[in-house]
Amino acid sequence: GFNHIDLSVAQKLGLIVVRVPEYSPFAVAEHTVGIILSLNRKIHKAYSKVRDGNFSLDGLLGFDLHGKTVGIIGTGKIGFVVAKILNGFGCKLLGYDTYKNPACENLGLEYVSFDEILKQSDILTLHCPLTPATHHIINKESIKKMKIGVMIINTSRGPLVDTLSIVSGLKSGKVGYLG
Repeated sequence: GFNHIDLSVAQKLGLIVVRVPEYSPFAVAEHTVGIILSLNRKIHKAYSKVRDGNFSLDGLLGFDLHGKTVGIIGTGKIGFVVAKILNGFGCKLLGYDTYKNPACENLGLEYVSFDEILKQSDILTLHCPLTPATHHIINKESIKKMKIGVMIINTSRGPLVDTLSIVSGLKSGKVGYLG
């Protein structure tokens, strides 16, 4: 996207601005699941501890993904691949999108309202475009509706998440993990 680029200034400076019209849905989905696993299993913390010669397992316990409820906001190409991968982990899949994806439903994903996906999800993952309707979709009000300790993963556009609200959610513990 180039929504954060001043195109007129770029043109005056002779800079060429291009965009990538499409990403590999597999690459983004695998990256999403990699972030989930890294945060859950605290791989980043374990790496630092071992590098410092500390082989203690204290503070490194994660949780089983099997049986956890994952809310996928945006069930297009990327959201579908994420659903497919997490289905293999044995997760309960919820979806929220303007358009239902029959391939997701065939996996057992259940479409619910926005409020319901916030309320039920242990993990929320965002795979939607940045539009006026999705700008700050994760905000103070939506965070209030989530489970304590929820994991939020955003491999879409940054402005889907209101930074001040998410920082507050992390500090309070309402948001347990952010990727």
